[in-house]
Amino acid sequence: MSQAGVIDGLQFAREAQEKHGILDTQDLQRLAQAGCSGGRLEYALRGAILKDGKPWLRISVSGELQLICQRCLEPVEWPVAIEAELQLSEDEREVETAEDDIDRALAKPSMNVAQMVEDEVILALPMVPRHEQCEHADAGKPERISPFGALSALKVKQER
Repeated sequence: MSQAGVIDGLQFAREAQEKHGILDTQDLQRLAQAGCSGGRLEYALRGAILKDGKPWLRISVSGELQLICQRCLEPVEWPVAIEAELQLSEDEREVETAEDDIDRALAKPSMNVAQMVEDEVILALPMVPRHEQCEHADAGKPERISPFGALSALKVKQER
């Protein structure tokens, strides 16, 4: 298990540094509050200066989380596979007022890596987690009879 630590965002990007590690989901409190449990998340953080001269961070996260199915309230496995890019900005106003589709983060001399990874995972969580085929959801419900099926049965009786 690695301690994610902190980075100086601009220096990290300018020097094209890389940081890899594993985070235990029980140490990520906001994910726990969102109903996630179990597992470990493997992350990779890479800094870069792109052709436009802007500093960027690339965040990759993989692993598996256990969420609660909203149909049957049983655990459901959710695979994590995230690739995110953040443009770093030294100006908070630029981050808040940008009117394009670029994800931005305020570059600070001490950026918490675990928090950045957790942010990206939270953004990728499904709004309503559920099983593809939820076996438990229909177990306690009585079988529903279609009113059109009943009409069809009456029609067959009348034709005889």
